[in-house]
Amino acid sequence: MEELNYAKVYSDRLAQAFPYTLNFGALYATPNNGRYRFRNGKTIELPVINTTGRTDVDRDSISAPGRNYENMWEEKPLTNQRKWSTLIHPQDIDQTDYAASISNITQVFNNEHKFPEMDAYTVSKIYRDFTALGLQPLKTEVTADNVLSLFDDMMADMTDMCVPVCGRVLYVTPAVMKLLKSSASVSRSLDVRNCGGEVNRTVTVLDGVSVVEVPSSLMKTVYDFTDGWKPANNAEQIEMLLIHPESVITPVSYEFACLDEPSASTGGKYVYYEESFEDVFILNNRSDGISFVVKPAAGT
Repeated sequence: MEELNYAKVYSDRLAQAFPYTLNFGALYATPNNGRYRFRNGKTIELPVINTTGRTDVDRDSISAPGRNYENMWEEKPLTNQRKWSTLIHPQDIDQTDYAASISNITQVFNNEHKFPEMDAYTVSKIYRDFTALGLQPLKTEVTADNVLSLFDDMMADMTDMCVPVCGRVLYVTPAVMKLLKSSASVSRSLDVRNCGGEVNRTVTVLDGVSVVEVPSSLMKTVYDFTDGWKPANNAEQIEMLLIHPESVITPVSYEFACLDEPSASTGGKYVYYEESFEDVFILNNRSDGISFVVKPAAGT
């Protein structure tokens, strides 16, 4: 078998899976990923255009035309470069479809390691960019009494900053989801006609906003990615993240995904290796579309 790079086919299959397998899949489906350009495969260039406002017309005179906009570029270099490799027994390879073999072999790795790592990186990188811009999360204990008022305040603040209501997503920990379910102020439409008499109490929409429950281990402020992922010792617990997907960009650039033939040096096994650039960035001029509630550290 000739050594081939299956990066394009493999990355296309992963891209199709992201909205369904990642807890933050909606952020990987942001329209921004198709709007901006790569430069040298490692830097995203974002056009930033500022214009003046409209003015009154004087019907009796002509004003001199002038340039009323500025066009600049905001560069975002991708820094999160990751790799993984494994030996594969020849019996596990479908020689008629090597791309399918790669997908099958990496399924457990993707589901148990890569996808959770991407979730952890996503939320922590957004938090890092958020605080780097001088923005501050709300640090308070979330209770049944204040969970809805916190949500209302976050929504109102975004609306005041002209963030579109349509498309906002609320990510919460299981503990906060439990509070939402038990809150007397949350009204639900319960339909048992088509579910065998079972009542589904899951809160999936709140005031038109999609609500996504995320494991608390994947809602930390900082992680250690030395080998896979784990919460850092100084990590704080993110309880709620209200975000508009158009506030971020989540580029994934698979540069290499290769399956090598068995050889004496590999003990008669195939060798699979993948390497990618992927990153998450806040669009600086859309940071108003992001709001965090973080649990206060013990003793504060």
